[in-house]
Amino acid sequence: MKRVVITGAGTINALAHDVAGTLAAFREGRCGITELDIRDKDRLSIQIGGQVHNWDPEAHFNRQQIVLYDKFTQFTLLAAREAVAQSGLTFAGSLGLEAGVILGTAGGGVNTWDENYRVVYEEGKNRVHPFVVPKLMNNAAASHVSMEFQLRGPSFTVATACASSNHAMGQAFQMVRSGMARAMLTGGSEAMLCFGGIKAWEGLRVMSKDACRPFSLNRNGMVQGEGAAIFVFEEYEHARARGAEILAEVIGFAMTSDASDIVMPSKLGAARAIEGALRDARVTPDAVGYINAHGTGTAANDKTECAAVADVFRHHADRLMISSTKSMHGHLIGGTGAVELLACILALREGVIAPTIGYEEPDPECALDVVPNVARQARVDVVLSNAFAFGGLNAVLALRRV
Repeated sequence: MKRVVITGAGTINALAHDVAGTLAAFREGRCGITELDIRDKDRLSIQIGGQVHNWDPEAHFNRQQIVLYDKFTQFTLLAAREAVAQSGLTFAGSLGLEAGVILGTAGGGVNTWDENYRVVYEEGKNRVHPFVVPKLMNNAAASHVSMEFQLRGPSFTVATACASSNHAMGQAFQMVRSGMARAMLTGGSEAMLCFGGIKAWEGLRVMSKDACRPFSLNRNGMVQGEGAAIFVFEEYEHARARGAEILAEVIGFAMTSDASDIVMPSKLGAARAIEGALRDARVTPDAVGYINAHGTGTAANDKTECAAVADVFRHHADRLMISSTKSMHGHLIGGTGAVELLACILALREGVIAPTIGYEEPDPECALDVVPNVARQARVDVVLSNAFAFGGLNAVLALRRV
């Protein structure tokens, strides 16, 4: 079994269009959730989101590419370019044959769906663009990343709702650890902030109209976000031999299914995923200093997640820091775990724990150290990243400082 390290990272989200800006926002506890600027916003009851503002696709892609790239693909490619540039890897020759891409997304080309439903149903047209299918398919971003960087190894897309990114990164980790690949691009993206994408979520009645306040007693729901984060996972000896900068080591992964309810989370399923990640990483609970929580800001998720953490960590739970950065960038659905992995890297490399902002009142059912409102300096050696999805699908990653 080979060691797996992260040698590159890239992102675009509501906080910033790059990693440096995102990490600065985490340190400052800055909120990227704003009033939405989208078509037909006045027909929505939810009018806030973690929207990427000042996005100009023509600054990054030519017209022929834009015809082929849905917004979620555009976000992915921008983040992938940043990650590959930081890693210093080139995929010419044999490395390209032993490298691939595994990405997570829940909705894929939602903007393309939305635009073309309008064309057919609202405008009454009988024809759509011939590239609609390759533009909206969930694997579009993974395929375009593989083409841009000539990655000819294992490449596919994972769609498991809010756990998509963690499942994708877990699979990439296993590919490199097993020797099936020397390097993998992995992470996730989502771009659901269009009329149809928000209207669908409104139907669930889990959305907040004013803010995302994970773990706070007065929380009133989640807030959607959009964006992408991509990482280069690389075999440790390969990275060391070329003198690469190592951001963190991925040491464990586990996934479970609740097999109980399509929308209500299970404490047992979440706890088994956390325990499995610790077991796979071969670390004890008291080695973990920080957990980046799923922390959606809904009553059901937050109390269930806190109960699962308390059960797994028991006497160590009161010394454990846990925070939700969704309070800053919103819930990126299939891309959320990828953006949140940046907070884990920040904790390991800089000893900065990103806060849970918007926290106003303690909740007796969330009686953990949720790092309220202000970032904290603390040395941590092992961190976890939780993702618990609709459908009862859970995925937890464990990382270590190098």
